[in-house]
Amino acid sequence: MLHLLFDNRPWFRPKSRGYGTGMPIAWRGWVMLAMHIALITGVTMLLRNQPVPMMVFVVLAGLAPLPLYRAKTEGGWRWR
Repeated sequence: MLHLLFDNRPWFRPKSRGYGTGMPIAWRGWVMLAMHIALITGVTMLLRNQPVPMMVFVVLAGLAPLPLYRAKTEGGWRWR
């Protein structure tokens, strides 16, 4: 199962303009994107009555997977 995560094939295209990750090009990228959205949604729903902790955890949940997005983007991240 781990070989699915650690292969060298990209999961995302680079953005055509700007800096960062574009759309997924592999099913693993789509799964990761769906899990990322579900994580942020779950944190929001769980902490909806506590705005300050919700904001902190949403920001952390949003930033946490960025190294994996960067590692799995075709050609890496650079300004285009």
